[in-house]
Amino acid sequence: MSYAEAKARYAALGVDTDAAIEKLKSVPVALHCWQGDDVRGFEGAGGALTGGIQTTGNYPGRARTPEELMADIDKVIALVPGQVKMNLHACYAIFDEENPWVDRDRLEPKHFKKWVDFCKERGLGCDFNPTFFSHPKCDPLTLSSPNEETRKFWVEHGKACIRISNYLAEELGKPCVMNIWTGDGFKDIPADRIGPRLRYKKSFDEILTEPFDPEKVYPCAESKVFGIGVESYTVGSAEWCIKYADSRPDCICLMDNGHYHPTEVVSDKISAVLAYDKKMALHVTRGVRWDSDHVVLFDDETKELCKEIVRCDGLDRVFIALDYFDASINRVSAWVTGFRNLQKALLYALLEPSETLTKLQNDGNWTKLMVMLEEQKTMPFGDVWQEYCRVCGKPEDGAWFAEIENYEKEILAGRC
Repeated sequence: MSYAEAKARYAALGVDTDAAIEKLKSVPVALHCWQGDDVRGFEGAGGALTGGIQTTGNYPGRARTPEELMADIDKVIALVPGQVKMNLHACYAIFDEENPWVDRDRLEPKHFKKWVDFCKERGLGCDFNPTFFSHPKCDPLTLSSPNEETRKFWVEHGKACIRISNYLAEELGKPCVMNIWTGDGFKDIPADRIGPRLRYKKSFDEILTEPFDPEKVYPCAESKVFGIGVESYTVGSAEWCIKYADSRPDCICLMDNGHYHPTEVVSDKISAVLAYDKKMALHVTRGVRWDSDHVVLFDDETKELCKEIVRCDGLDRVFIALDYFDASINRVSAWVTGFRNLQKALLYALLEPSETLTKLQNDGNWTKLMVMLEEQKTMPFGDVWQEYCRVCGKPEDGAWFAEIENYEKEILAGRC
């Protein structure tokens, strides 16, 4: 079927495919830098990950330097449609002779100037994440540590990251989402649950005393149900993060769809949050049994996430970012696959005849609602997707993977 025929099929349902394509072109999606090097960063430590996260696999071609990582990101940008935004972790600070290494509590905007230059040249915005893991001062607690010296170190890191986020937003002219997530928790049953959470609150409050422009910087509190080594208790639980974000006008909640019990779905939570909050943030991943950060697929939950954003009229209220790291396959292909699949899910959602479906629900016509929802699944979505790729000037499905194979042969293979 041609795009013209697909357009007519959707028009019969009251859906304007051209308008959907145009709308999607304006929706920024943050691309996470840590997929390219297995969350190692550029601090020079090279140690194992801590904080309840893990990267598995040893596929050849991992980026080892800022230049290699930026080259890989350029290849991704060339192969994905839509508006890309960068997403950095603090451990990706770039040190050199002019700006030698400092510890995380002393990081400054100048350590991210090369990233700003990279983004400016490509017209990208940039989000930011403090790195509260894989560091000698994780004892294993950070912001909730009973050791005041440890806690203050991580508070100062958070404050430094506020300053860096403000710098990114001002330099790039686009909002910066600054997401606070830690792996704080305990492997076994704790004797005191409230103490760590009160210290956690105190630390967040202290971090947010650092001045920033609330129209440019959006601090977030991200929850998690558990992690490796913290199976019994997580300080920053979903309840804690939602309540904390609700308690302050300068903080929003961030939901990662791999950070909940396997039977929970974030798609069901979006409307609950947006009923109260002006903004929220998402990290889109694919958990398998636990938060294993698999590459995002065009699967049911990814589609449901995007449907809920669109149904809630939330494309300008929900900050969307990818968050996964797979070292078992070609890393650039993993990036491209996940980004394209999220774009597909957003386009799929924009092609839904929402007003008609909502009316059927409100009228109690559940029979026809079920039929229409099922028939949506066999609409000629693929032809509209291919048109979207063409409009964006990016390769269609079936045309981009050859470039990945060539890039592996010409570039990635030389890194072994």
